[in-house]
Amino acid sequence: MEAWAIVVAAGSGLRFGQPKQHAELAGRPVMDWAIDRARAACQGVVVVTRPVDVERRAIPGVDAVVAGGETRSGSVRAGLAAVPARAEVIVVHDAARPLATADLWQKVIDTVAAGADAAVPALAVTETIKRVQDDAIIETLDRHQLVLVQTPQAFRAGALRAAHADARDATDDAGLVESSGRRVVTVPGERRNLKITEPADLAVAALWLKGCT
Repeated sequence: MEAWAIVVAAGSGLRFGQPKQHAELAGRPVMDWAIDRARAACQGVVVVTRPVDVERRAIPGVDAVVAGGETRSGSVRAGLAAVPARAEVIVVHDAARPLATADLWQKVIDTVAAGADAAVPALAVTETIKRVQDDAIIETLDRHQLVLVQTPQAFRAGALRAAHADARDATDDAGLVESSGRRVVTVPGERRNLKITEPADLAVAALWLKGCT
């Protein structure tokens, strides 16, 4: 099955203090590490950037660079418009996750190829989770029924396009596909597949790249 990747690099980085996808990690922009994995795993790659970045620099190995929307879902839809109709599997990945392994990319793609509408990496929750309201704890959730979800997330192309057809927003694309009644399954995620959110995360990512635990 022909697989294409959409690497979402359109965030403003408010919590980070700058667009984190452009921050330096081991001598390269964070997003370049994510793009490398996408290029190795898929037949085509679309990168979605901030409008100001579309023509800022050439990105080797990328088939298209498009401007993102006002929301994450809007940015994914902009990427979808650049993915050719022949693509059977579409993988959506956050540029701020530079350490997802080739094995993880292959797992999500293979799971969709085997029949799932979507496959997402998930980690077990190891901390106690509380629900609060106005700073007061009102419920303790059963963590055994909860997972932390990562990207890359792979989708049967038709399922992802249909889920985005009504222009709704969600924190991830799997949420849109779930709400459309499609079958979304999990594969084991990776602890090293952290999302760069704060400057300190760059130091942790650099250690992983050096092979440290």
